Amino acid sequence: MSATPVIGQWSHDQYLEQVLAFHGHTAPGVVIGGYMVEAARRALPDGVLFDAVSETVQCLPDAIQLLTPCTIGNGWLRVYNLGIFALSLYDKHTGRGVRVRLDAERLRAYPDVRSWFLKEKPKKEQDSDAIARQIREGGFDMLSSAPVQIHPDILARQGKGPVVRCPDCGEYYPARFGDRCRLCQGNGPYERWNS
Repeated sequence: MSATPVIGQWSHDQYLEQVLAFHGHTAPGVVIGGYMVEAARRALPDGVLFDAVSETVQCLPDAIQLLTPCTIGNGWLRVYNLGIFALSLYDKHTGRGVRVRLDAERLRAYPDVRSWFLKEKPKKEQDSDAIARQIREGGFDMLSSAPVQIHPDILARQGKGPVVRCPDCGEYYPARFGDRCRLCQGNGPYERWNS
């Protein structure tokens, strides 16, 4: 295999090293996600400032964060838990972009990847070497893409706005959330908490 960049600035093997360092293991979803991000980037005009959408919380957000300036922390990556293995990169001003997805029909040529993707076998019965080999062989051929237009509500950036103190717990929060913080409204991850 040549050293020519395939995924972002890296060869396939170099990208695997980046995935391992960032994600903790070379998960098939992050590896395939690298091809997806690269396919979307190639479909955008040169020089466009773009944002990203991930339609799943699993693996794809890490591929996007590894290969683009779009992160959850800077707000340029939005993650929707739709459970669909797809992502979009789009012009942050116009909303025009491209959506790339892992295509189950195209995976017929890559049966181990298809079985992994469709959860046809328990993880312990999957052949991880065959999956990795087929991802390397299939790369971009496993994907489908289509143009998208992002909804105007998504394009409108909402700043934090004024910050107020919660009368119940004393935490500071954006006033637009109401007369109490979201935790005190019962909209948090905690069953119990102390501030």
